[in-house]
Amino acid sequence: VINKAAGLVVHPGAGNARGTLMNGLLHHAPALEELPRAGSIHRLDKDTTGLLLIANTVPSHTALVRLLADRDIARHYQAGCAGVLTGGGTIDEPIGRHRADRKRMCVRDDGKPAVTHYTVLERFAAHTYISVKLETGRTHQIRVHFAYRRHALVGDPVYGGRLALPKGASDDVIATLRAFRRQALHAVKLGFVHPESGENMTFEAPLPEDFSSLLDALRKDVE
Repeated sequence: VINKAAGLVVHPGAGNARGTLMNGLLHHAPALEELPRAGSIHRLDKDTTGLLLIANTVPSHTALVRLLADRDIARHYQAGCAGVLTGGGTIDEPIGRHRADRKRMCVRDDGKPAVTHYTVLERFAAHTYISVKLETGRTHQIRVHFAYRRHALVGDPVYGGRLALPKGASDDVIATLRAFRRQALHAVKLGFVHPESGENMTFEAPLPEDFSSLLDALRKDVE
């Protein structure tokens, strides 16, 4: 969704490496070269799907950065995780850089505050479909928090560990889990007050086909 009059670009897509994202944005709108990080406000991990929030003017960038810092941008995700969660809750655990692997993050006492709220959408035989709302926005926050709770996201290549196939799973589920080679994480909704008009803005992006197919396979296994 492109809103030029508002000075904002909200784009449903897939997270990419930082350089690729920057190049794509600059190709779409060369004027973004004047803004920090090509105007990126809400970015995604590589292979996470969903909504990106991009400012395309200096005033909107300044205002949206302030909204994000004040936790006034509502960021909602949907995810599939290993194990069966009995109910929703909050994960309040600080996150910092992994001491041995600088490309990874981890829960550590001297990390930055990180708060993740979640509710259960659907339970399966050995997995759970969840809705997640971020209170903070640390790098890899959702993935790190659920891995720390031993409910790593399905397909996560960094925090998921070795693929564990549930006992008694159908051939269809086993094949689907083996083929799902990215974290099952989707930025489904963004909400904020427009920095110029004061209007409440909400944007949503439907689940991608691979995530929907994963859920369908897990549902059939329960049936």
